[in-house]
Amino acid sequence: MLPASAAPPVAKRADATVVQDAVVTKYEMNGKELIDAKLEQGVKDGIYILLDDTTSAAPVPTKAAVAAGEFLEQKKPTTPAAPSTTSVAPPPPPPTTSAAPVVPTPAPSSGGGSGATGLDADFPSGTIDCDQFPSAYGPVAAEWLNLGGWTGLQMTPSFSPGDAAIHLINTGIGGDNCIKNACCSNVCPPGYQKSQWPSSQGATGQSIGGLYCNGQGEPDLTNPTLSKTLCIQGTGEVKVKNTIGRNVPICRTDYPGTESETVALDTQPGQEYELTCPDANKYYRWGNAATSAQYYINPAGSPLKDACRWNEAGSNMGNWAPVNLGVGKGPTGETYISIFQNKPTNPDGKLNFNLEIVGDVSGKCAYIDGQFYNNGVADPSGCTVLVTGTATYKIY
Repeated sequence: MLPASAAPPVAKRADATVVQDAVVTKYEMNGKELIDAKLEQGVKDGIYILLDDTTSAAPVPTKAAVAAGEFLEQKKPTTPAAPSTTSVAPPPPPPTTSAAPVVPTPAPSSGGGSGATGLDADFPSGTIDCDQFPSAYGPVAAEWLNLGGWTGLQMTPSFSPGDAAIHLINTGIGGDNCIKNACCSNVCPPGYQKSQWPSSQGATGQSIGGLYCNGQGEPDLTNPTLSKTLCIQGTGEVKVKNTIGRNVPICRTDYPGTESETVALDTQPGQEYELTCPDANKYYRWGNAATSAQYYINPAGSPLKDACRWNEAGSNMGNWAPVNLGVGKGPTGETYISIFQNKPTNPDGKLNFNLEIVGDVSGKCAYIDGQFYNNGVADPSGCTVLVTGTATYKIY
């Protein structure tokens, strides 16, 4: 058994051969036995994958490399998502990396995208309880994850503010909430992204994001120099418009944070939304690696609760969604956006609609009938364009 993103896997104990005595099967990870209830919930939420004796590795959930000219934003090829110490390789070079929040559209079951209030209100550190989701200050609750409204929880029991690095990071699973000594991430309305992450990051390459729940059980700002509000705007240069008759969930990786696909925008028929575009000079950096946003595009009609989370092989949703979008304004001030296959997990997956980039762009970039087209020429590596004004991903 292993976290859905880790490699190599920790294999299940070999089945015992018994003559008379009963067999007790135990599951371990990193040498520690997992409690049945925690295990069952983790499997249900897609945090763990049960491996048989022939399984050697779980496919990584994020894009590790791209062909020449393809725009990539994700920081690393794996994403910590298990209740144990996590580790991740350092990020690839710019324009790599990212996951800033985008949110569900007004949908009662999904937490909605336009019901947030207080976007311009400063968050008062140390004044509310950590298990009280701060929706009054702009964030939108991700109810479908069963994390108290948060998009990700990173428990850091040995961390103290001011430490140079964080060495122990346990990822929360369904049923957990923001607790003492945890970093708790939130999603924001369309066009906005979370503003908080501590200066201390994972000692072995993990990204850490969100408010920090202090020793009194009260959330504190972790990046007040950037902003005292919990949600900040992207560049405003990129939009997405759904022109078909069904919803299309678009899910951004929660970065910095657990890097799972939990930052949700559930586009509805006939509606247009801002697609958050981070500015590399004003947002999170890991070393010299700038942040752009990676989005997972799910098939039309996918339930948000299944689309914007870890999922499983064959689902065509979540980290197994067929197609990715890359969106970001680089350090030089130029904005590039792209469409490409989610090759690490679903190299043969197809969407049940078409997608093209329209507006003030340098060329033609489209996904038509399961094929990528770069200036009208089929190109399996996808396509990238420079945005010179504003651009829209048109779903049709």
